[in-house]
Amino acid sequence: MLTEKRSSMLHGVLLITLFSCAAFYIGDMGFVKSLSLSPMIVGIILGMLYANSLRNNLPDTWVPGIQFCSKRILRIGIILYGFRLTFQNVLEVGLPAIVIDAIVVTVTIFCGILIGRLLKMDRGITLLTSVGSAICGAAAVLGTESAIRVKPYKTAVAVSTVVIFGTLAMFVYPVLYQSGVFDLSPREMGVFAGSTIHEVAHVVGAGNAMGKDVSDSAIIVKMIRVMMLVPVLLIISYSVMRAALKSGDTEGRGKISLPWFAILFLVVIGFNSFDLLPAGMVDFINTFDTFLLTMAMTALGAETSIDKFKKAGFKPFLLAFILFVWLVGGGYLMAKYLVPLIG
Repeated sequence: MLTEKRSSMLHGVLLITLFSCAAFYIGDMGFVKSLSLSPMIVGIILGMLYANSLRNNLPDTWVPGIQFCSKRILRIGIILYGFRLTFQNVLEVGLPAIVIDAIVVTVTIFCGILIGRLLKMDRGITLLTSVGSAICGAAAVLGTESAIRVKPYKTAVAVSTVVIFGTLAMFVYPVLYQSGVFDLSPREMGVFAGSTIHEVAHVVGAGNAMGKDVSDSAIIVKMIRVMMLVPVLLIISYSVMRAALKSGDTEGRGKISLPWFAILFLVVIGFNSFDLLPAGMVDFINTFDTFLLTMAMTALGAETSIDKFKKAGFKPFLLAFILFVWLVGGGYLMAKYLVPLIG
């Protein structure tokens, strides 16, 4: 027997599943295909329409199910995405991805902290927004939250800013790439997208809209960037621990949240590199994975309401915008000139 809590959560999951089925149906239409809109992008559009129309009329008890899709289902989808890749693909991306990811993460965090001080922002919101913009959006914000232990509303503010600009990037990048404004090769565009777009789901959506070559590179670069959350959290936790010890607060240590889904993603790539499964099985897994990612995108859209723009306030929004401009401008220049230079 299902408990009432689990039953309500299941309702939220089923709601997202229905939206995802609709996204698959719409995404298969010729007109939609001609616009290069994948089911994932259709899903986030449907989710956003729901968030700003019907969501307030549905029970709050369904929300955990929606959040389950945007977090747990997303991670399962990313892990299974490894069946589309091999370590040979990773080697093709190589050194440029690591170098550019390291530059993006380091500069974004330090610039974010500096700008936050200039704007006289709350330290917690500043750090959460900076890390979220630098690494992997909401997942990085939640990981950092566990290390610095801030009030829940600060986390909500930071998540709202990175989701907003991550969603914007997901739509803008494919349009600018296909129109020729981003004058980059598929490999360079993959490095650019993977190293600068906020959420993993947004990178998957944008990459899928730009073609397989771009998508594969973008996902690998993004996952290398996600892996950088580990040393960042270790440094933050160490800083918090030192501050706590200096103040005599022995309970002030935060727990470190590691991105295990990124490690499992690499394990699946390794397994897939041996080519042990029949092609038909791999195709089925990839189709199922696309559906899971569509569910994650739909759930992400369902949590992007106009109210989040209002709750974010002006200063966090301004900080996230400045960092977004740096990610687009700086990321593009590095992809255009540094990637060919490094090789």
